[in-house]
Amino acid sequence: MEKEMEQINLDCALAKEMATYNDSRIAIIDNLQNLNMEQAVKVKAYITLLCTKGKGSLYINGESHIIYANDLFICHPDIILERSMISVDFECHCMCLSQEYMQQLFLLAGEAWDAKMFLEKNPILSLQPEEAELFNQYYYLLHSKMTNTPRKHQKELIDALLQAFLYEFHDALERFQKLKPLTFSAGENLFKEFINILSSSYPKDRMVASYAEKLYVTPKYLSSVCKEVSGQTASDLITQYMVKDIQYLLKKSKKSIKEISNELDFPNISFFGKYVKHHLGMSPKQYRETHYQ
Repeated sequence: MEKEMEQINLDCALAKEMATYNDSRIAIIDNLQNLNMEQAVKVKAYITLLCTKGKGSLYINGESHIIYANDLFICHPDIILERSMISVDFECHCMCLSQEYMQQLFLLAGEAWDAKMFLEKNPILSLQPEEAELFNQYYYLLHSKMTNTPRKHQKELIDALLQAFLYEFHDALERFQKLKPLTFSAGENLFKEFINILSSSYPKDRMVASYAEKLYVTPKYLSSVCKEVSGQTASDLITQYMVKDIQYLLKKSKKSIKEISNELDFPNISFFGKYVKHHLGMSPKQYRETHYQ
């Protein structure tokens, strides 16, 4: 029987061991040469990592990625990392922020839902030299503020620097995807809450009504807001995230198809098979035989 996947956050032993600075809100990591990640882990934090030299490879949600110098890796909470390897000359600048602290910053600087969804599909971005230099400038300044002798307004200074960084990062993303202007409309705020609940829940409920209840709205209203904001219904978005969980388990887990069906709260293996066939075009067994890693 497979053991439950380990979850890592800024308070775990690994984060404290690797970090140059860690106050449970923010962690700075300068060296990953001693990192050994053979087993899959679920990350419960926000991570930005700029490769400054060498290269590395890792699996993100079951997909293989390679990172080179001036590539920026962006990790939202609840992604699964595993099997990382780095070259002997690998160097990086890495900042990790707790979920709670990032939510506080988002209240001030805002978070674009379309940026979040874009980064879920594209976790590694190749920066231009001036963009990488801008990241390094913020990194060095934050590093000095965190590690030097604390001053009276240290927390406020760090908050302000990180908020400025979020705005700069949002502007830099425009080169990769046209983003909507940051707004604080009731509809967009509801949509962001829905996506946060959906992406962090496991196993995921397949019924729109379940999420609507948590958000204190009707299923019809939630679906109309999702359609207006993203162009997709709430049901379509639930299916996307559900299928991602199914794909990962079929590709990476040693659990039987029946165990996977039970874990994801399907009523029976027959219903699970029809669901997979409908959305992936083949049976769970065929998908596993074709994609198992």
